[in-house]
Amino acid sequence: MTPIQLAFGAGLVSAAGVYGIVLGTLLTDHEWWPPGDRTPAYYCHWTLVGVFDVALLAVADLDWGSWRLAAPLSLAGVGLTVLGTALFAWGARTMRSAETMGVTGNLYTDGPYAYTRNPQYLGMIVGVAGFALAADSLLLAVLAAIHVGWVLLLPRAEEPHLRAEFGDAYDQYAARVPRFVGVRTVRRAVASVRSS
Repeated sequence: MTPIQLAFGAGLVSAAGVYGIVLGTLLTDHEWWPPGDRTPAYYCHWTLVGVFDVALLAVADLDWGSWRLAAPLSLAGVGLTVLGTALFAWGARTMRSAETMGVTGNLYTDGPYAYTRNPQYLGMIVGVAGFALAADSLLLAVLAAIHVGWVLLLPRAEEPHLRAEFGDAYDQYAARVPRFVGVRTVRRAVASVRSS
């Protein structure tokens, strides 16, 4: 087995584990996501994510430039990677680090959370898609698409927990702020720029 096959396979296996945790939460009565305060699910999830992230970087390194995309697409990928990383960092900085990793905490509704209920996930989606374009790797694009798939599912697994934890406050928040991005997000951002 070649190093790139090993890295790609590790990415697929770890992603399958993350999907198992998230889908297990969505399709059963057992709550494996969000993992809570340092439970076995917490350690399992973050170990799988760590393996996936290492595999993603290894595939990028080993397969860089093999897709032969046009230079403007790769350059656009760099911009998306920077944008996604900045959005993720803004969301993470607004929230405490333990809460960023799924530990029970507070309901955040300001900063980036005034525009999207999931700025970190939105940042991940934009950033990993951009990284696949910047790296110009089809194998990386496959792993990126798999990653985007599980990130799209995470809020659906979290929302019942958030409703149980925060009740009407979460319902009111969800009614005015979209899960990812929408017309309301754009309107709020434009109004914010105009008022400053």
